[in-house]
Amino acid sequence: MRDAPRFPTSPGFWRSPLRGPGLTSVLGLVLLAGITVLFVTGLLSYAAYNPDLARVNDKTPDKGLLGFYLFAWPTHPHWLYRLNQGVHVTLGVTLIPVLLAKLWSVVPRLFELPPVRSVAHALERVSLLLLVGGGLFEFVTGVLNVQLDYLFPGSFYPLHFYGAWVFVSAFVVHAALKVPAALRNVRRMRRGEEGAGGLVSPNPAAPSVSRRGALWFVGGGSLLLFGTTVGRSFDGPLRRTALLAPHGGAEPGSGPNGFQINKAAAYAGIHPTETGEDSWRLVVTGRDGTVRLSRSELGRLAQHSAALPIACVEGWSTSDQTWRGVRLRDLAALVGHDADLPGVFVESLQRHGAFRHAALGANQVADGRSLLALSVNGAALSPDHGYPARIIVPAAPGVLNTKWVARLTFGRL
Repeated sequence: MRDAPRFPTSPGFWRSPLRGPGLTSVLGLVLLAGITVLFVTGLLSYAAYNPDLARVNDKTPDKGLLGFYLFAWPTHPHWLYRLNQGVHVTLGVTLIPVLLAKLWSVVPRLFELPPVRSVAHALERVSLLLLVGGGLFEFVTGVLNVQLDYLFPGSFYPLHFYGAWVFVSAFVVHAALKVPAALRNVRRMRRGEEGAGGLVSPNPAAPSVSRRGALWFVGGGSLLLFGTTVGRSFDGPLRRTALLAPHGGAEPGSGPNGFQINKAAAYAGIHPTETGEDSWRLVVTGRDGTVRLSRSELGRLAQHSAALPIACVEGWSTSDQTWRGVRLRDLAALVGHDADLPGVFVESLQRHGAFRHAALGANQVADGRSLLALSVNGAALSPDHGYPARIIVPAAPGVLNTKWVARLTFGRL
């Protein structure tokens, strides 16, 4: 018996009997559908930050034509961002086994000789390089962000945004070249046929599992990841199964303020001496000048309630909490904006971490559910939930619901 080839450039080096055009095509078509949804929900998530509104919201400078689709993010329905980001993160985690299986299935093609056979083949190879590198980059940075492990250099927002465009450009080219053949391969696989296609080993090892079994194994891995992630986007008992979501499946504490936070007051550098009744004043500036309001003075203004969730880019969300406070549009009216409401620039006492400031659009200010909240679920805000006052806006990403608010500036942003 001849010795097995020692170099990966030899077709006989790869002996798995599972590899073949059919298996690769099934995995590729699943990724085609899943990654399309990921890309669309990712673009929508970026739009929700409304980076065209003010430079403070823009975490991706010089985006140029890549921001062609941006629009004013709506406030209806109030769970819109919760749904969008829940789908984006949960689907991304669920697709990890499919992505890894797809990469494993095509490894032999990375070592094919000659490396370039034609112009079309060269285009395919370049797209494959960008596809594999971009895909791994997007999934790895996404998972790290979900788990709040910021190990990558620089800000997550521009890295993930620009990486997505590189990846999707290669993905579109690759899909255009491969989808017709993938559909043919799946039809052959269903008939029990299998073409060569450069993936079937000329000297396969004895099989330990069928291709169908391999697909069930990959699907089972995806189902496990789905079950341990999706619960953070829902209310009720399912939340306890979200072991892979940030902070696990348990709720932090109990009582009116016993729901998820990302950033505690101590971490943000909030000193209790700054937030006391005698020291804290909200500064509101607009067309007619500036007013300063203590917390008790805010409490004497007309109070309104809104049942809204908090939903974060990492994919977790709270159930609807009942917030109570002063409407943003009423605060705008105090400084001369009774009609034709403008946007607002919000500044926080926060010293550490991203989004110490945020801008909200005119449509968000105008919504009657947009509040400067003073209490939640019938109790005063806790320090970790933004005492003495925080922003809460329907359908907005969590980081735009600024905590520990110090100043509101209404006007052109």
